[in-house]
Amino acid sequence: MHGIPISHQVRILERSVYGFWVDLGNERLYAAYADFPWFADATIEQISDVRRPSADHLYWPALDVDLAVASLRDPAAFPLIAR
Repeated sequence: MHGIPISHQVRILERSVYGFWVDLGNERLYAAYADFPWFADATIEQISDVRRPSADHLYWPALDVDLAVASLRDPAAFPLIAR
């Protein structure tokens, strides 16, 4: 039986009024609501239900939000408004 590879595990560690921490196993990244406003009004259950289909991709099914892990590492490189 195959499970989720260790490198693809993900979980939410903490949530505050400003954002939340994502634990990717080998690194922890902060998702500020200012950078990722789709999560600001989400419940803890919606934020905690996160999938990692690949090493570079996160998906929140209850919110229909897809993010590249790189966008959490460097939100400024992924602006919300296109130039």
